[in-house]
Amino acid sequence: MRIKHTILRVALPLAVTAALVAACSPNTVADPDGTSDDSVPALVYGNTDGGTTYTLNYNVYSPATDKSPNSSLVYEPLVRIDYSDGGNLAPWLAESWTFSPDGTSVTFVLRDDVTFSDGEPMTADDVAFSLSIPLEHAELNATGATYESVEAVSEHEVQVTYAAPSYSSLNQFASLQIVPEHIWSEQELTTWTNPEPVGTGGFTVADFSPQQVTFEARDDYWGGTFEVQTFKVVPVTQDTVKAQLLSGDVHWGTVSWANGEEEFVALDPEANHYQLYATGGAFSAIFNTGRAPFDDVHLRRALAMTIPRSDIVATLNRPGTEAGPTGLVDGVYADWLRPEYQGLVQEVDAEGALAELAQSGFTVEGGALVRDGQVYNPTISFNTDFGWEAYADIMINSWREHLGLEVAPAGAPGAALFEQQQLGQFDITINATGGAGVYGVYSGLSSQYLAPEGEQAAINYGRWNDPATDEVIAQMASTADPEELRELGQEMQQIVVEGVPYSPIYTSYWFIDINASEWTGWPTPEDFSYVPSPQQSTDNTLTLLGLERAES
Repeated sequence: MRIKHTILRVALPLAVTAALVAACSPNTVADPDGTSDDSVPALVYGNTDGGTTYTLNYNVYSPATDKSPNSSLVYEPLVRIDYSDGGNLAPWLAESWTFSPDGTSVTFVLRDDVTFSDGEPMTADDVAFSLSIPLEHAELNATGATYESVEAVSEHEVQVTYAAPSYSSLNQFASLQIVPEHIWSEQELTTWTNPEPVGTGGFTVADFSPQQVTFEARDDYWGGTFEVQTFKVVPVTQDTVKAQLLSGDVHWGTVSWANGEEEFVALDPEANHYQLYATGGAFSAIFNTGRAPFDDVHLRRALAMTIPRSDIVATLNRPGTEAGPTGLVDGVYADWLRPEYQGLVQEVDAEGALAELAQSGFTVEGGALVRDGQVYNPTISFNTDFGWEAYADIMINSWREHLGLEVAPAGAPGAALFEQQQLGQFDITINATGGAGVYGVYSGLSSQYLAPEGEQAAINYGRWNDPATDEVIAQMASTADPEELRELGQEMQQIVVEGVPYSPIYTSYWFIDINASEWTGWPTPEDFSYVPSPQQSTDNTLTLLGLERAES
């Protein structure tokens, strides 16, 4: 009997197309149909996550870390992750999928109404070509594709084959983008920057400069009609975007705003919205277990036991969001957690940390770690674009106070930090740990993603290499039994808690800042079927499809 996941063709929300009177805005464009003198406001996203200038590189498979923003408006995946439904998968370019009886292959049935922005239809050949790129070019496998082969079996069907049963691995197809074979097959993909991107997405790049990217909505998009015709992305800092959101020069942001309720929402509760959506994962301290001294579990435990999580979330103005040791958020994965980990908050345990340090054989001399004549001076790297200096200082001061250990800060802008993490060039670093479902959260710890330090890792930045982990993850991928998957997930929780490849600090959220003076129809945390994040693939498209002009 075949195990089948079939979903009917999705009717995506369509934007209201009735003409509304434009509100006054410095960001307006001519009415696209040319039949009215009204002006249509552009929707402006203040991007705080890409530095202060942009580089023209829309090669979504490029090994370069410095790429152009919001490529997911142009390129799309086969499936989407539905964070309103526990991180389960939903159709996108694929309308259904079916596993073979032994779980070693999956056949995707593609939508038959999708075209690229140059008018060419999307076919199974385009999908097979796209999914083959990370197989034929290992250096382009940035998403960690685990399948072995891809074949177009009909005009609208693609079969993906694995070496072993892989029921739980479909989440990777939510990040692999589909590109047009008739354009990409003629390029040198390791160096091409794709300056004129053509994709299946709802927008095209109308204008590009280092200071602003302008997207224009397609009128032939398979998913529906956009009332938002122009979407602008401008690079801003964490501080300047707040003023721009208040003035209405920016309508959409993702900045964490400690006093957002008072400084933003209270000034205009009807228009100003500050929203938080739990990702299901956490922000964590990731240890580079591939290098000394962080290959020692007792040292990792000592450091994890002296992270002052409550102090950090208090500084974030988010009390009560301390992460449990499993990295799974209780509110999303309560039914999956082992009983002993449910509701568990990790407080600083200096006595226990000193005992673990003693078991490691390390001593602390002059603030450095010393063992067998070797001296180590650890560093912690973090994203300065996120303003993480203050939280790193809290950790550094705690390690100094409780262990006598000096850990040096090594902040870097987002793109540079990401490259360091991929290459394993760090001691301790800060990044999100999460994914779609419990398997998605933990699968990145598999040694199949292992890369030597200095070589680019798709995931598994901490170079975790543990046979027990590999065995459990392989079993999770190969089972179609939900109860067995739950039991295996609980085994992985114990591995993470006791082995500490990373130590969760606080619950990971998407922070969404909205000035709805020009555009309405935004989801809310109380009522959403997609996360209104400009950085979230497919959800950003659904958000734009659902927006309507605000009445003046």
